[in-house]
Amino acid sequence: MGAAMQWSDECDVLVVGSGAGGVTGAYTAAREGLDVILVEATDRFGGTTAYSGGGGMWFPCNAVLRRAGDEDTVDDALTYFRAVVGDGSPPEMQEAFVRGGAPLIDYLEADEHFVFQVLPWPDYFGLAPEARAGGRHIVPRPLRAAKLADGGESVRGPLGREWADEPAGDHLVGGRALVGRFLWAMEDMANAHLRLGTALEELVVTDGVVTGAVVSDGGDRRAIRARRGILLAAGGFEQNQQLRDAYGVPGSARDTMGSWGNLGKAHRAGIEVGADTRLMDQAWWSPGLTHPGGRSAFALWFTGGIFVDGAGNRFTNESAPYDRLGRDVIAHDGVDASDARFWMIYDDREGLVPPVKAPNVPLAATEEYTAAGLWRTADTLEELAGLIGVPAANLVATVHRFNDFAAAGVDGDFGRGDEPYDRSFSGGRSPLVPIEKGPFHAAAFGISDLGTKGGLVTDTSARVLDSAGAVIPGLYAAGNTMAPVSGTTYPGGGNPIGAGMVFGHLAALDMAGTRNDG
Repeated sequence: MGAAMQWSDECDVLVVGSGAGGVTGAYTAAREGLDVILVEATDRFGGTTAYSGGGGMWFPCNAVLRRAGDEDTVDDALTYFRAVVGDGSPPEMQEAFVRGGAPLIDYLEADEHFVFQVLPWPDYFGLAPEARAGGRHIVPRPLRAAKLADGGESVRGPLGREWADEPAGDHLVGGRALVGRFLWAMEDMANAHLRLGTALEELVVTDGVVTGAVVSDGGDRRAIRARRGILLAAGGFEQNQQLRDAYGVPGSARDTMGSWGNLGKAHRAGIEVGADTRLMDQAWWSPGLTHPGGRSAFALWFTGGIFVDGAGNRFTNESAPYDRLGRDVIAHDGVDASDARFWMIYDDREGLVPPVKAPNVPLAATEEYTAAGLWRTADTLEELAGLIGVPAANLVATVHRFNDFAAAGVDGDFGRGDEPYDRSFSGGRSPLVPIEKGPFHAAAFGISDLGTKGGLVTDTSARVLDSAGAVIPGLYAAGNTMAPVSGTTYPGGGNPIGAGMVFGHLAALDMAGTRNDG
């Protein structure tokens, strides 16, 4: 279609989505002098990025780290990334990402709207070659909401506001600060036009070139012409259970932490014009504390407890990085496949509330969890086993074995505490906390995710490729709409946001014709 298309609007660059990849691409294109329209399907900007507590970026050797005394090298960072990712993505894509973060920070820091700071966060594979215990991680500095024309009301999140009507606060922090800084910068750009409540419906192709898109706005369908190209950065499809089922993505849309607008429309539009895809069965997984109503939400920072399966057996390193832990849950045969349910077993040293210091969403009242059967208590481990339906002998033996490891300071089964990340929430101390003070408790967990990660295959300029490896002219992708540069792994905190930003930036530079790899 496209030859007789009646355009309602025109621009140089059309950006679909307003998470990290989208706002970076839109900002870059506008700063390079192009006329930009960004469309966001929901009622607020920011996508899943805005839910990130830190808004971190895994950008080795950037100026922010350098000013703090960092002595890392890009070669070391590449060695680490390649060791972790392996053949999960093309080597040239890995290099484009690892080398692209530092120049992007230089680019952004030339604009006073952007200020970053170091947040030490260990690499997620601490035993891999050239892993860094202090990480390669920076975050945006918090931003006063009043800096934005609407006081930050148009920025998605925080989760407390969306889950429990908590006040948003007078500062944007984490992912909200990152998105907010891009929005603040674009408020001063007359050539950047940002539209909420505008969803992508289909792409328009003219003589083999993607020349525009049809969008819907309040029920009306309009066509927007994009003279230089379209950047698809609309997140994953984690909220679309039909697509999850079609591609075999474990877990449920009920339990995802992704923005509710992430329905996969950009994926479908790209596929319809011939885009190749990779790793469509993958997501950024995590254990999820189960809340009243049945939803399991991303949780981390465990100061005690062990996870057991339906047989009462321990099956993972509970202090491992969340994606690695989530993958253990998915791979373990002893976890109930119908809802990926498993249990955290802990003692009474902190009371009934599970030793989870970062549930990421507001907790309901304790009695709601107990009434729903999600938190259970017994005077003995044998009684607790009966309450959660596991063999008593197995649970008792599992806890005693773990307690022996805690006394020795070494986890002989799963290596809990062997890597820097394992100790990042315990001040460097052993995370092995014995379970010995009754009464004993169990809290229900399920599998959650931070979004799907499979997407459209691209080259190092974020140009979308077809199944033959040829460029589809006029079409670009970034973020969770793009096939992941990290393959099936999660190398370090800030990798999803960082990758989205780098490839959104490179896409815009390519459309502007100003990319300089020298």
